[in-house]
Amino acid sequence: MRRRSLAPLAAALLALAGPAARGQDLAGAAVGGGTRRTIVVGADRDYPPYEFLDRDGKPAGYNVELTRAIAEVMGLEVEFRFGDWSEIRAGLDAGQIDVLEGISFSDERARTLDFSPPHAIVHHAIFARRGTPPVASLEELRGKEVIVFGGGIMDETLTQRGLGATLVRTGTPADALRLLASGEHDYVVVALLPGIWITRELQLTNVVPVARSIAAERYGFAVRKGNGELLARLDEGLAILKKTGRYEELHQRWLGVLEPQGLSLGTVARWATLVLVPLLAILAGTVLWSRSLQRQVAVRTASLAREVAERRRAVEELRQHQRQLVQADKLAALGVLVSGVAHEINNPVGLVLLNMPLLKETFGDLLSELDARGGNEGLTIAGLPYARLREELPGLLDEMHAGGRRIKRIVDDLKDFARREDDPALEPVDLNDVARAAARLVGNAIRNATDRFELALGDGLPRVRVNSQRIEQVVVNLLLNACEALPDASHGIRLSTRHDAERGEVLLEVRDQGVGIPPEHLARIEEPFFTTKRTAGGTGLGLSVSAGIVKDHGGTLRFTSEVGAGTVATIALPALAPADAEERRSAG
Repeated sequence: MRRRSLAPLAAALLALAGPAARGQDLAGAAVGGGTRRTIVVGADRDYPPYEFLDRDGKPAGYNVELTRAIAEVMGLEVEFRFGDWSEIRAGLDAGQIDVLEGISFSDERARTLDFSPPHAIVHHAIFARRGTPPVASLEELRGKEVIVFGGGIMDETLTQRGLGATLVRTGTPADALRLLASGEHDYVVVALLPGIWITRELQLTNVVPVARSIAAERYGFAVRKGNGELLARLDEGLAILKKTGRYEELHQRWLGVLEPQGLSLGTVARWATLVLVPLLAILAGTVLWSRSLQRQVAVRTASLAREVAERRRAVEELRQHQRQLVQADKLAALGVLVSGVAHEINNPVGLVLLNMPLLKETFGDLLSELDARGGNEGLTIAGLPYARLREELPGLLDEMHAGGRRIKRIVDDLKDFARREDDPALEPVDLNDVARAAARLVGNAIRNATDRFELALGDGLPRVRVNSQRIEQVVVNLLLNACEALPDASHGIRLSTRHDAERGEVLLEVRDQGVGIPPEHLARIEEPFFTTKRTAGGTGLGLSVSAGIVKDHGGTLRFTSEVGAGTVATIALPALAPADAEERRSAG
């Protein structure tokens, strides 16, 4: 049931909502005698390529053509009213404008406005003059002279982060970029596509983007609070354009040409050459070294043939070297393949993570609309009773979103194992929160494995300085291993935390009543590719990656086990002093 495609469900919901929406007149659209009034559409005069006045003073841009297309399919009459952004916003609040065709969503704005589902995702960027030290996030702008488009979403965002008093505000994005190009101030925070368009149009060759995606905002239509009928007509028109392919045509014409493109085949070939040539050289050297080593071992073995003990030692040494060569070959192959495989997996997973919150919000709105209209008794959608669908759909979407995040983390861990990169960002974390999150992630596996799961978290634990997601991955791995070790559901698992004040460590312990680990295996469980579950699909990477993660955080991962009695896995991380933890929280 849960694997069934959601596309028929979405179509069914839209089909149910569509006739009712089409059967209602637009708010104020008909006045005596059935005469339609013109819908006044507000737009920013200088926000290319979304909306702007061209050199002839005529409305142009992606938003304008999208609005015209919706008006055409819905039989609406529209009048565009262009001006400064502040004037257009004020006109909507005063009732002089019916709808804004392009505005970013925020919780603050949603208090006075009703928003449509987004018709675009606007990525915001940081621009600077050539030679200016680059920054990678909004937090790095503290203490810098920053220019923003006054009243825009980035103005609101930076103000909420406490930077409002130091911002330099301009009337348009073009004014902000011209001011930066003239040598004034340090950075401009503005939407990426308008920034690229304006710098090209005005030939501001000394201004470049230094951080291309520091925020992604939902961007669509908005009306005054309560004008739901007008918004419903616009939503219906947008849905029609998407079904007919006209929406995609407009999006590609105006936005696709400016959005970042994939790597060319030539670039891929050059990078492949740079990577493959050194790897082939290493492989050739490894082969030569292997052959030389084998000859040396053969000579030595022949010279010690009379002494059985020495011969056995030499043979064992040879076997050990051969195992190391096989291991090195695996790692070399893994290093070549991981980047390409990870890229292919991350692209669709990225789409899932980007679109799932929007899909959840959209379905939530549709279901709420159906609830508000009533008459759902006996209603069946996609083969399911409406009441059951209403109860289970949010959980289905949450599971899909959590699954996408987990896939991305697994791919990132595999890339980290094959090629060492910069250390992840560390911050003070409560290890109890990590334990709870990991238990939630593997809750289904725990329920299937045991009826006796215990979560015992210590009180008043000092914080530890870690990357919470990576430590969470370690705890998830330990819990899954504990589940697999249990012979039946009557045997238990205990996840606990405590503070070892004497050693200055915070401990997280996973204890199972499973089959235990033999001593000869216990000494090797952290070796890459060592596994006793090869036939069940085990790769032997889990504990090796986990041990590396804990070591990178300055901690240790220890195992004790008794065959037939169970295993205890203990993560020990350095505790932060209270003053240090408080200072780091304040700085963050």
